Amino acid sequence: MARIGLLPISDGRDYVQRDVTEHVGRAATQLATVLRNAGHEVITAPEQITSNTLATSQARWVADHHPDITIMHHSVWTFPHFTALAAEATPGPLLLVANIDPQFPGMVGMLAGGGALDQLGRTHARAWGDLDDPAVQERILTHVRAGAAVQGLRGSTFGRIGGRPMGMYTATANTDQWMKVFGVDVEEIDQWEIVRRSENAEQSRVSQARAWLEKHAAGVHYDGDRLTPELLERQIRTYYAMRELIDEWNLDFSGIKGQPELTANFCTMDIAEAFLNDPYDWEGPKPTHVTSTEADMDAAMTMQLLKLLSGDPVLFADIRHYHGDKDVWDLCNSGQHATWYAARSDDPAENLRHVNLFPEVFYFPAGGASVQHLAAPGEMTFARLTREDSAYRMHVMRGNLETYDDATNERMMRASTWEWPHAFASLNCEAEEFLTKFGSNHLHAVPGDYVAELRAVCRQLGIRYDGFGDAA
Repeated sequence: MARIGLLPISDGRDYVQRDVTEHVGRAATQLATVLRNAGHEVITAPEQITSNTLATSQARWVADHHPDITIMHHSVWTFPHFTALAAEATPGPLLLVANIDPQFPGMVGMLAGGGALDQLGRTHARAWGDLDDPAVQERILTHVRAGAAVQGLRGSTFGRIGGRPMGMYTATANTDQWMKVFGVDVEEIDQWEIVRRSENAEQSRVSQARAWLEKHAAGVHYDGDRLTPELLERQIRTYYAMRELIDEWNLDFSGIKGQPELTANFCTMDIAEAFLNDPYDWEGPKPTHVTSTEADMDAAMTMQLLKLLSGDPVLFADIRHYHGDKDVWDLCNSGQHATWYAARSDDPAENLRHVNLFPEVFYFPAGGASVQHLAAPGEMTFARLTREDSAYRMHVMRGNLETYDDATNERMMRASTWEWPHAFASLNCEAEEFLTKFGSNHLHAVPGDYVAELRAVCRQLGIRYDGFGDAA
């Protein structure tokens, strides 16, 4: 749900106001009803903006309620300096909305006011049309969802557990730039805190968690070496250590370095990362907590935006392999794949019955369980924040996750690292375009189509939208 500020703007001539006041009020009520019916909170200014002083006072009144986005509603001809003055008093994302009515030239007012904001360099978006038209409603709501996501970032804290992993430039970001662009602070926490705090977990909770996994997973494949009950319990303890850090430091989302210190000497973070990103654990339903593996900061920022837009768990993966015969990518990475993706069910038992816990492979000598499954099929939006010459851009593409018959799934999973989680992605862009332009080894996704929202997010953040294929 978003909190929306609504500023109805009118004509500045008193003799015109007498004839249009009722129309302006009726149109604003209609817009507020559309927004409330979509589940949002609407804060409407007490007075219509009919003068320069009201433009400032009403915008300040709305701003005091801290909206996620402010809508300036142009249902009649409006004096453009009212829009400019109100925008000056309005922080955060801004949307100009105009009704299309030949008797009341709101569109003219929106264009004049929007042109003034262009000249002033004030970022804003525009939507117009008949408010009874579902397409027009969706156009407006797209910007509302984007505004809520952008404002949801501001004032939040990212927990960076460990430093740069294995020399990965793309996993490390400038904290000053993060605060300037996204409004997000970074709390630096040493990985030793995970090791140290893992002993704090009550044995009864750890035993319960292990029994739950053994009961509900398709298999827990102990081998007496890389995966033992003791190692699985150590991984569960790291989950509780992370929960403790999240609560103590008030972390909104996180990233864990893992490699090579923990994966070589303690255990992998696969269990912790998977279930932090899940909407449940062995103790019941819970909020998802975006957690990137390899402490990938721009991955986590992308994931947090996708979570705020969709409300769903967000996929994290390496772009591991390209199956040219099917034009399908194997998105495969030890660690973060939330178990929710195994079946996308509200019932964790339904998801877990597709999940196997296998012994970790040779990359991770400390051992532990790898959370293996194949992601369920469906339409997806794929995205990744990257930087070019230090400036942020958002790679975006549409596509689908696919599955095949059991033998084909098995063959394709074994072509890379079988023990890790997999997602077979058909992207709506050419492989040549993808491999030539994409600026990271990690890719992220959520179910559904959020391309329009990501365009709006980029505009509100002042970063470049970089669409691939049919999302260009």
